[in-house]
Amino acid sequence: MTWKIPLSDITMGCEEDDAVRDVLRSRWLSMGPVTEEFEAAFARYLGVKHAFAVSNGTAALHIAHAVLGIGSGDEVVTPSLTFVATANSVLYCGAKPVFADITGPGALNVSWEDIAAKVTEKTRAITVVHYGGYACDMRPIMEIARDHDLRVVEDTAHAVGAAYGGRKCGAIGDVGCFSFFANKNLSTGEGGMIVTDDDRLAEKIRVMRSHGMTTLTWDRHRGHSSSYDVTDLGYNYRTSEVASALGIVQLRRLEENNERRRDIVKRYRRTLAGIEQIECPFGGRENGKSSHHIFPVILSADLSRAGFQAALKERGIQTSIHYPPVHLFTYYRRLLGDTRGSLPKTEFVGEHEVTLPLYPGMSDGDVAYVCTAVEEAAYG
Repeated sequence: MTWKIPLSDITMGCEEDDAVRDVLRSRWLSMGPVTEEFEAAFARYLGVKHAFAVSNGTAALHIAHAVLGIGSGDEVVTPSLTFVATANSVLYCGAKPVFADITGPGALNVSWEDIAAKVTEKTRAITVVHYGGYACDMRPIMEIARDHDLRVVEDTAHAVGAAYGGRKCGAIGDVGCFSFFANKNLSTGEGGMIVTDDDRLAEKIRVMRSHGMTTLTWDRHRGHSSSYDVTDLGYNYRTSEVASALGIVQLRRLEENNERRRDIVKRYRRTLAGIEQIECPFGGRENGKSSHHIFPVILSADLSRAGFQAALKERGIQTSIHYPPVHLFTYYRRLLGDTRGSLPKTEFVGEHEVTLPLYPGMSDGDVAYVCTAVEEAAYG
């Protein structure tokens, strides 16, 4: 169907058209000089030493855990209220994800207290997710990691441009992982980035991204090498010049677009504040600067989510759910056992969360239309 107001939309224009056209005219489409430019710009923006463009955010997460040496018999503490790729990337390495609960319906990020409670002698890393673009409380999480000699992976798929304690999200832990999927604040359709300040990890990432090879096709094209060696088991997680060209332009737009997202969120919060059946998480409790990737609301226990979403759909408003908890998926229950009831706050949110439309191209009238529809749906 055609939505009057879709859940998300991307902001692109002539600059992106021109950037892609330049790549096509260059006749060099695989990873090369445009990707190098994108990586350098992204590293400068984040304030990190190393940035590596990859095929998607899941690839970034897989590489992150792999280069940290996560393997069979290891455990990684991570939230269940996330997209399944976060936990899958742990399984790809042969390790076990151990799920920690969130803070609560008012703050949907993983609880550092529950992380601490889930650490065992088998724990090797903590993988945090900056849910919705809102930074996790990283200070106590980093203290837990230091006290137990653990590594920290930041799943920053929602949080490009977000910050905590004056540092950009993704630049706080050992490795940061970004997604540039079509609905993200910085979009290249597919694509991602993995960043680190650790020189040793950076070299491992560089090699693992492309089959474990010591040189790339672009290196050989420039005459920097005539052959290559394979020094480790690697993957084909390379990006393309087209994606990188889009990324360069999208990065220039990022701050302006994120600011518009903030304005929309403020309007949502002001208008929806008086509706008793709905809670707007993170209101006044942000840990730093948010990128405002999505706008989640939590419905009261006596308000039917299916009915609420159907009422908005009738008005042409698309909604979604972020997220069905990972530990309740059939595959994970089969793999790890039936752990229903083990994460009560996550499970409550999983049953009562609805995501409203949020994207820079929304007009103030669009926001008012959604808010009116929400109020009517809430009061039936």
